[in-house]
Amino acid sequence: MKIIHCADIHLDSKMTTNLTNEQAKERRDELLNTFSKMVDYAKQNEVKAILIAGDLFDTRNISATARNVVKEAILGYPDIDFIYLKGNHDHDNFLSNLEDLPANLKLFSNKEWRAYEYGDIVITGLELSDDNQYSVYNDLKLNPEKFNIVTLHGQIREGEGSPRDFNVNLDNLRGRNIDYLALGHIHSYEEDDLDARGRYCYPGCLEGRGFDECGKKGFVLLEIDEETKEANTQFVPFAKRNVHHLEVDISGVYTTIEALVKVEDSLRRKEYTETSMVKITLTGTVDVESDINTRIIEGKLEGKFYTVKVVDGTSQTVKYQDYERDRSLKGEFIRLVLNSDENEFDDKDKNAIIKCGIKALLGEDL
Repeated sequence: MKIIHCADIHLDSKMTTNLTNEQAKERRDELLNTFSKMVDYAKQNEVKAILIAGDLFDTRNISATARNVVKEAILGYPDIDFIYLKGNHDHDNFLSNLEDLPANLKLFSNKEWRAYEYGDIVITGLELSDDNQYSVYNDLKLNPEKFNIVTLHGQIREGEGSPRDFNVNLDNLRGRNIDYLALGHIHSYEEDDLDARGRYCYPGCLEGRGFDECGKKGFVLLEIDEETKEANTQFVPFAKRNVHHLEVDISGVYTTIEALVKVEDSLRRKEYTETSMVKITLTGTVDVESDINTRIIEGKLEGKFYTVKVVDGTSQTVKYQDYERDRSLKGEFIRLVLNSDENEFDDKDKNAIIKCGIKALLGEDL
């Protein structure tokens, strides 16, 4: 039996932070198309079930387009089960707009564990809430003779996300006859041993939406031998666009053109396609008198990628003796910052203040 494990698709995401309004609309459409193509892939590869481990949608207000694409995918492939566990971004709006729930749409509850059986393969899940996230584990009863898939949506490392995120306690799931723990919520692919019997897996998101979602994105194909109950998993890269973050050390440069040369040299060593979304962070140490304009670098790179963003993450070296007798406004400002109380600002803060101050004195945008 073949199962697709996906999660965190976030249909209808706004995606306007790093994209123009036109690009954001295009990316929303691309996200819908990638979802549809994943369903086509399932049909072509004889997948029996698509397990969506939370956050199919991004917002409470679902567009008619997104709702119809998902609805038509479910109705158009009645021989594929869509096993849908709602995540913290999902609401009942999609379901409430369906006149009748399709027979191949399988849902879970936040009241009790619910299971779907496919011979000796059982998929069990529960939607976490404030009321149940710490108390659900003792109620999980699984037949050791079955191949048991358990699905949850939450983070396994407490404190990494928002305080409002639900936690999944792996210790409380060990030794409970789980063969495959299908998780959602973390947007990067991650798979590891749960215990001596089973493994846990985050498939990551289907498409990277911002520069915090870099790397290959897609879903996991789970293939289970129904006789031996042995399983193989394969991560399937499936995104239309890849998101990259490149750090470029520009230590010692003084001008924007010198920085651009280093950036272009670093890009030549990469294999980023023109459909990629690329963020470049300038790092290293430069002199306080250097003139690095990230907007000019962005302009020079425009057209090479779908979108490019350049961020100045450099630190500045300031030789105090160079400004000890400098009577200019810049000199006064630098001395004021350097002589400030160490308990008030550390070296990193002083560096950032000097960088912003000099930009302001030069009339540049902060």
